[in-house]
Amino acid sequence: MSETVTAVRAAEPVESVTTPVVDVVVPVYNEEADLGPCVLRLHAFLNDNFPFTARITIADNASTDSTLQVANHLADQLEGVRVVHLDRKGRGRALREVWQGSDAQVVAYMDVDLSTDLNALLPLVAPLVSGHSDLAIGTRLAASSRVVRGPKREFISRCYNLILRTSLQAKFSDAQCGFKAMRAQVARMVLPLVEDGEWFFDTELLVLAERIGLRIHEVPVDWIDDPDSSVDIIDTARKDLQGVWRVGRALGSGRLPINELRAAIGREPLMEGVPLGMVGQLVRFGIVGIGSTLAYMLLYVLLQSFTGAQVANFLALLITAVANTAANRTFTFGVRGATQAVSHQLQGLLLFGIGLFLTSGSLFALHHWAPDSAVHLELAVLVIANLLATLIRFVGLRWVFRQAGASPHRATVTGIRP
Repeated sequence: MSETVTAVRAAEPVESVTTPVVDVVVPVYNEEADLGPCVLRLHAFLNDNFPFTARITIADNASTDSTLQVANHLADQLEGVRVVHLDRKGRGRALREVWQGSDAQVVAYMDVDLSTDLNALLPLVAPLVSGHSDLAIGTRLAASSRVVRGPKREFISRCYNLILRTSLQAKFSDAQCGFKAMRAQVARMVLPLVEDGEWFFDTELLVLAERIGLRIHEVPVDWIDDPDSSVDIIDTARKDLQGVWRVGRALGSGRLPINELRAAIGREPLMEGVPLGMVGQLVRFGIVGIGSTLAYMLLYVLLQSFTGAQVANFLALLITAVANTAANRTFTFGVRGATQAVSHQLQGLLLFGIGLFLTSGSLFALHHWAPDSAVHLELAVLVIANLLATLIRFVGLRWVFRQAGASPHRATVTGIRP
């Protein structure tokens, strides 16, 4: 999804920065007043205090004032400054266009108001230049960050990040700080999947990066809010929430080719047959297991007086087994979409048969040796039997989902090459 680039200009001579290590993009829309001071300050910093060769790319996205003229004047006067003009508005749209077409090793961006202290730029890009990390973000919410901004923006920012953590299981601390960088090779693989072209672009990129398994480096920053910011907070919040819903649905339905990207970028398991995030799987399986056990106990108690112990055990175990397989499929092992869902349930029912044998056998033995056992004793025996069945179930489900979601082709996503 490429935008029309209607103007590209660069200062002469540019041989020294034809292939820079870092390409710093400054996306602008109607910033005729702030653009000049920003670029002059950034240019001086890169020349005097930055150890890597760098280029400044002014990405003008459909400005209606004289921003483009100011940008072209700066490119004429300053070496290592170029201008890219797009005919459609949108920060994300501009970043995607420039980042995908950049010849630099690392692509970065910062807001035109330079709210972030430029001394954070080197810590931001260094892990990317070395190859250790894939994406780096500035964070205003770290304990060591120093931030000056009003309570309204602080409250909105923290609420938004809380929404991301609860709805999309995001681990990054600050989605919307206008200070990010990415290895260009990885950016070219991931950016075609980022649909948003405006303010939600950052969040969508970070969520995808986490799900793919990219290493995200966070840099605490000193940040001073721009009181003259033209961002419409209400409209941006509305669009962000719509974006959260869209991405959540795409992840839940399996529409996003997460496994193909993992394979293409090399984020597969280190050892064949050993799933990623083993500790996390155990924790999530335990959470599902606790819920299933509580549901099983409730159903058994409700049904036992009407159907008898064996039938109540069968029905309670069957109902919770179906729900347990579905929950573990999505929550524990991250398998989404309808593909192989029926097959997974059938295999889950085989494991249900093992659990049924263990619990029914335990009840039979209890009633044989203590035919007048109280319900609470039956329940205790069943819980112990279920613990053993749960262990067997975890091992069995790991086998069931061992190839789940894997594509028969390593790289079927447009633009991705292993």
